[in-house]
Amino acid sequence: MKAINPWINFNGNAEEAFNFYKSVFGGDFTKIIRFKDLASDEFPIPESEANKIMTIVLPIGKHNVLIANDVPEFMGRVSENENRSKISISTDSREEADKIFNGLSAGGNVEGPIGDSPWGTYAGMFRDKYGIEWIVEFDPGYEG
Repeated sequence: MKAINPWINFNGNAEEAFNFYKSVFGGDFTKIIRFKDLASDEFPIPESEANKIMTIVLPIGKHNVLIANDVPEFMGRVSENENRSKISISTDSREEADKIFNGLSAGGNVEGPIGDSPWGTYAGMFRDKYGIEWIVEFDPGYEG
């Protein structure tokens, strides 16, 4: 397996969320496709949906990407209060774990503060200000 890349659905604020994620992770988007980019006679796009994100991709680390889209209104809303599943980030150091944890959790809800875990790692868990759940972990015993 080459990689597992999380794909997140948003209710019209994917671009805002991804600009926030970019401010934490750095890098540049490798793809931004708006619904209007796909509009045609066969696939008409309402004006209210035209600038929403069909696909946005942000590389994270050496081999991973974070992907998202806005769910069109006709498909219904994504429940932002449900447990959508967590995105787990394995870092190369405690310092990197702190930077990512503190950056992504800003304005969110910390469920487990970052610190030494009972299983021997340095980890923390939170829901960011967009409702996405994350685990950030540094495992000093993992060589990978």
